[in-house]
Amino acid sequence: MPVELNHTIVAARDKHAAARWLADLLGLSVSPQYGPFVPVETSNGVALDYMDTDPEQITPQHYAFLVTEDEFDAIFARLQQAGVTHYADPGFARPGEINHNDGGRGTYFADPNGHAMEILTVPYGGAPR
Repeated sequence: MPVELNHTIVAARDKHAAARWLADLLGLSVSPQYGPFVPVETSNGVALDYMDTDPEQITPQHYAFLVTEDEFDAIFARLQQAGVTHYADPGFARPGEINHNDGGRGTYFADPNGHAMEILTVPYGGAPR
């Protein structure tokens, strides 16, 4: 059996609000709570399991989502509608821009818990999805 990422835990101040925020932005669904976790599952079956965490204990992480060109347009429109600042780079030094790395499009933005989120249409060094 090939190795696949199944889930990861995402620290949040409010797991329900954080899961809903991401799901609404990406056009996904929030799954029913499972133990202490509120999962958001991507189309390739990876679950982001949101868990309540003391805000002082949240260490920002990076989560990248490979999307189609149409999905990028829809997500980008929701980012703009929500007034979320986006950046062309992971260091958040180029606000209001998108990048065209590897011939695709990508942008970075922070979620309400300080995690660095990324949407991209072409994997690094790869072909379009």
